[in-house]
Amino acid sequence: MLNEFKEFIARGNVMDLAVGVIIGAAFSKIVDSVVNDLVMPIVGAITGGGFDFSNYFIPLSANVTAPSLAAAREQGAVFAYGNFITVFINFLILAWIIFLMIKAVNRMRASIETKKEAEPAAPPPQDILLLSEIRDLLKQRA
Repeated sequence: MLNEFKEFIARGNVMDLAVGVIIGAAFSKIVDSVVNDLVMPIVGAITGGGFDFSNYFIPLSANVTAPSLAAAREQGAVFAYGNFITVFINFLILAWIIFLMIKAVNRMRASIETKKEAEPAAPPPQDILLLSEIRDLLKQRA
């Protein structure tokens, strides 16, 4: 069983997945910073306050009178739909930013591939040229 586990871990796919998870965790911090530090302040300036619906809730009991969600939860049951709206909007913004980043990377890869295709092939070595000439001369004699 230990040998099977070693084989499983040694596979390239598992190692690729581990690297992907680690890079994904680091990348999520970058994307969170882009959303929270760059995009949301601009959206907040445009909309005059931003997209913070986190304190929107519907009280489910009569004794809930607090204006904030945290205080309302202490008073009783609430239907906290505002936080979901905020998280969903943040997700859409995050997905859009990731889409734009992937699109830029794909465009960069395509330009690199076209540069590789545009480069002329290196001429064959001199010995290969001589052997090709000898082959052609032998074909003409036969």
